[in-house]
Amino acid sequence: MLDVLIIGAGPCGLYAADRLSQEGFHVTVVDRMPSPARKFLMAGRGGLNLTHGEDLDRFLGRYRQAEVFLAPMIRDFPPAALRTWCHGLGEDTFVGSSGRVFPKSMKASPLLRSWLRQLGENGVTLLLRHRLAGFDTDGTPLLQAENRAPRRVEARAVLLALGGASWPKLGSDAAWVPLLESKGIAVNRFQPANCGFLIDWSPYLRDRFAGSPLKRIALSFAGRTVPGEAVISEKGLEGGAVYALSAEIRDAIDQQGSADLRLDLRPGLSAGEIEDRLARPRGKQSNATFLKKALKLAPVEQALLREAGPLPSGPADLAKRIKALPLTCSAPYGIERAISSAGGIRLEEVETSLMLKKLPGVFAAGEMLAWEAPTGGYLLQACFATAHRAAAGIADYLKTGTGRQSQ
Repeated sequence: MLDVLIIGAGPCGLYAADRLSQEGFHVTVVDRMPSPARKFLMAGRGGLNLTHGEDLDRFLGRYRQAEVFLAPMIRDFPPAALRTWCHGLGEDTFVGSSGRVFPKSMKASPLLRSWLRQLGENGVTLLLRHRLAGFDTDGTPLLQAENRAPRRVEARAVLLALGGASWPKLGSDAAWVPLLESKGIAVNRFQPANCGFLIDWSPYLRDRFAGSPLKRIALSFAGRTVPGEAVISEKGLEGGAVYALSAEIRDAIDQQGSADLRLDLRPGLSAGEIEDRLARPRGKQSNATFLKKALKLAPVEQALLREAGPLPSGPADLAKRIKALPLTCSAPYGIERAISSAGGIRLEEVETSLMLKKLPGVFAAGEMLAWEAPTGGYLLQACFATAHRAAAGIADYLKTGTGRQSQ
């Protein structure tokens, strides 16, 4: 019998394996993909934003409703601890100008190679192309290799680290949901998080400007204003400023059927300053030429202004539109392309150790649990922190003699 069976070879599963193997436990990590940590590697293409360097109290507030649940775990394994762990693998980190923390290599692959090498040295077994097929009547996991029948794999403790539902081609397909629901475990439905939103653009805007960036803008919704950037796509709007508001926008669409954002095309100027510039004599200049010279409005920005109807003739009304252009979002993009997901195992289903109350000896961590986080390093930090808590819970569970073999 194994000491620990970990199902899922993403950052949660691999971190827990690292910690538990260093304590002397025999650990096997299973994953349905042909190689480990595929989504982690994809995230690393953009620089691998590990965590954030801001004040911890402010950091914790980023988790919204899940702050109470996650705060004790992140305080136990804060951003500084995650950076120290990375340094121990030979990957130095740095804090960027935005406060985001990255490995100096700006890649995930060097960190993963060092990580896997350490796991191998600690005796961790990695078993690929195997998926969780269910649980036997006594809670023992059933694993299934390709073209094989499911088989029981007994372990004194089990950690489920199967991820959420975004980017299913990389491994997180949420196929585990009905398996846990069949055991009476409540799971909130998965929804896209940190995603773009559908907007019914005119054919002109869609055909002419899809793929165009919007830089140095600000988006407002539900009392929050987020400066940043966005990108127009054929079907809507995406990008960092959108992702920062995605939870509120998604919830409003769920409740009301749509969400009305306000886009500020010139957040660095007040409405009065814009009005003054627009009141200057324009002579024989066309509207397009005048707006380009007066406010440096690019063609895509001018096209956006016309999405709300003919341009107002008065400087005051036009200034108002530039500062608060209405955009109506009808739905989020599909979850298959969302950066992350919202939903998962309801938090009341787990002990403080992250053991499932209805499956003794089975723990869960990471995006399987019903919390969400914005981009900026918060997602990975919480994944590592929950893995840290689950690993500690498993170690205590085994050391106190309450492992599954004694039941």
